[in-house]
Amino acid sequence: MPKGKLYVEADFISHLDKFEKGGYQTFGYRAVYGVTKKLEAGVNFFYTRDGVTSAKEIQLNAKYQLYNSEKHGVAVSVGGWSFTPLNRSSNRRTTGMVYSTVSKSFKGLRGTRLTGGAYQTINTKRDDGAKQGWIVGVEVPIVGNLAFTGDWFSGNNRFGYASAGLSYTFASRHFIQAGYSWGNNGRGNNALQIFYGLTF
Repeated sequence: MPKGKLYVEADFISHLDKFEKGGYQTFGYRAVYGVTKKLEAGVNFFYTRDGVTSAKEIQLNAKYQLYNSEKHGVAVSVGGWSFTPLNRSSNRRTTGMVYSTVSKSFKGLRGTRLTGGAYQTINTKRDDGAKQGWIVGVEVPIVGNLAFTGDWFSGNNRFGYASAGLSYTFASRHFIQAGYSWGNNGRGNNALQIFYGLTF
């Protein structure tokens, strides 16, 4: 985020099935603020219901841009994330994740951007799944402000999903994205995702 700018977002994530068959709905709220030209910080709140539990979690995050070259379309960033359960339904302790990414945009491909990186989890248990993984992402402009977006986090853990969808920016400050995600582990571990964001 540019320095002094605030981005807020509302999320809806759902496995489209009955609760007794593994269905759930997650409602999320995000806020990210541009602290300096190269540093942004944010806080997220997520609430999930599955017919039995109602897990609530707060997340703190920060991202720092180590390098950025508009001429060559290359950017390098590092970041961190903490995940703190707010009630017994969350059934977890505070954990974290650190990551680094490198992205490259291609002017000859209408600004298509590819991203690659790696992550490491912190304070996770053995049954939380993989502790390290890879990050791959792509953003492909289609027409106007409409773009295809996709990403994949490797590993069988809470991050291990492949996602794809469409995003659209309108009125310069508004952003909406709709897509679907498929889990790396477990049949039926997938979800519909709808995000709406606004920049101030």
